[in-house]
Amino acid sequence: MQKFILGKKNQIMIVSGFLIVSAYISHFGFHNEQFAEIALIIASILGVAPIAIQAYQALMVKVVSIDVLVTIAVIGAFLIRNFEESAVVTFLFLFGAYLELRTLNKTRSAIKELTEMAPEIALKQMEDGEFELVDVDDVDVGDILLVKTGAKVPVDGTVLSGEGHINEASITGESLPVTKKEDSKVFAGTILENGTIRVLADRVGEDTTFGKIIELVEEAQDSKSEAERFIDRFSKYYTPAVLLFSFVVWIFTRNVELAITILVLGCPGALVIGVPVSNVAGIGNGAKHGILLKGSEVISDFSKADTFVFDKTGTLTVGNPKVVDQEVYSDDIDSVLSYLSNVEKESDHPLATAIVDYVGEVKPYTVENTDVVKGGGIVAEIDGHRVAVGNVALMKSENVIFSEKAKADIIKMEKSGNSLVLTAVDGVLSVLMGIRDPIRPGVKEDLQRLKKMGVKNLVVLSGDNQGTVDLVAKELGLTEAHGHMLPEDKQAYIKELQSKGHIVAFVGDGVNDSPSIALAEIGIAMGTGTDVAIETSDVVLMNSDFSKLPHALGLTKATAGNMLQNIVIAIGVVLILLAGLFFSEWMNMSVGMLVHEASILVVILNGMRLLSYKPKY
Repeated sequence: MQKFILGKKNQIMIVSGFLIVSAYISHFGFHNEQFAEIALIIASILGVAPIAIQAYQALMVKVVSIDVLVTIAVIGAFLIRNFEESAVVTFLFLFGAYLELRTLNKTRSAIKELTEMAPEIALKQMEDGEFELVDVDDVDVGDILLVKTGAKVPVDGTVLSGEGHINEASITGESLPVTKKEDSKVFAGTILENGTIRVLADRVGEDTTFGKIIELVEEAQDSKSEAERFIDRFSKYYTPAVLLFSFVVWIFTRNVELAITILVLGCPGALVIGVPVSNVAGIGNGAKHGILLKGSEVISDFSKADTFVFDKTGTLTVGNPKVVDQEVYSDDIDSVLSYLSNVEKESDHPLATAIVDYVGEVKPYTVENTDVVKGGGIVAEIDGHRVAVGNVALMKSENVIFSEKAKADIIKMEKSGNSLVLTAVDGVLSVLMGIRDPIRPGVKEDLQRLKKMGVKNLVVLSGDNQGTVDLVAKELGLTEAHGHMLPEDKQAYIKELQSKGHIVAFVGDGVNDSPSIALAEIGIAMGTGTDVAIETSDVVLMNSDFSKLPHALGLTKATAGNMLQNIVIAIGVVLILLAGLFFSEWMNMSVGMLVHEASILVVILNGMRLLSYKPKY
């Protein structure tokens, strides 16, 4: 029976409203007091039924909810034969709950759209070479899929053949189509606007970027911020306090109507709903624009960040370095380059990839006894020779002697902003390469926007040489720059900042960044970074779009401000209503409930403004 009544709340609200209108028409139009009173009594009984059930359910779990206050108030009004008040209060309460649900559903629409955008079917290549339509759950890693014009890409994968333009708004928040051809990466949930491509599935189902977006956003909705936890604790004690205050007023005044009116006016509905609706709207806006905020707590901390610390490679720079300078100190350069390329093929470091691409095809050698030196490079044995590839520190540990020319070359390349890779064969320096990673387009402007938003310190920490890091910092206008930083050095630096009272946000993309991302108050990962960095982060910038960073900071500041506004509105309305009750003649239960429900809608609509938030720049 309880389930049936609660399921018919909207219908009960409509009938109750019809009865109240009929009562007023009967009273003022036909002066039929008896019919008007019967209609109001029926409206009161119908209206209070679902409210009383919800109050009972709350009391069963030892919670004094808003429904308890309203139920007691309505029963009291009914007992003193104030049927007009009891009928109108129950109708307004049910109508307010209906509008609240409608507007909350709109608030969550940005997040709901994400789940609706998830691909459900795929054209999978079968054993006979033909493509068949299958459920996306039947696609495995390594399968070959066909995507036609207008279709959703069902997996994260690599384009094997074909060409087309893909709308990646579901991942990056940008609606401009991106050209995809052979070897391009594509993401599940994106839409092929024209063309036809064959895709090799790299990640499927929940492991896709889109799947993780949905998972992270859903987790974020379920989390609670410090403000929400405070409101929960406040409401837990506030509601019984209102009940007690009402009882005390009745004891001293013997005015039942005054006491039950206090119950209605003291309902903390807007206070309870105000903060969560701001959080959900903020998270929804972020998801829509390619920014994943992993929980309400993140919003609060991020909005207060005054220091941003950046990794260099892949964060401030594009992460695709190229060899731009070379000095040779060996007569047999072909053999040295062959040794160098074979050693670097053992590594997946961006600098190693740049060298392999630069050297090109070389004679293959077997690489033996490989020793990766932390923060230094690689030492290995090739063709009977000991080959060391790495930075200056590694060369010194290998007792490599630098000629005056080599020393001058090293200084010159560092001043030019190059990362240095030296190669020594049998303890003799053979070749020096200068590698440069271009700065991401638009990063300088984005960093200036962060400063305008109140960020005091912009710091870069890098394992690269100090000269290179200094040049990047100078070009971008950073506050500080520190090179030759190992992962533990970065952590120590962040701890030092925190000890000085700074709230630190760390932005990185690699495995070596994950300890710092985890340590900082706000860890921010670039979306195309490593899984470890993304998993340990608090915020993910999808598609590694650095321009989303100012948007993310501005959004969290707007959300935190919106929460505060809603708290002030909620508490202010209750204080005004109670003051009106004691110091004016116009306040009664019906007016109080009307204003109370209106305040709930105001805080919801105020929170919904965040769905359309865009940075002012």
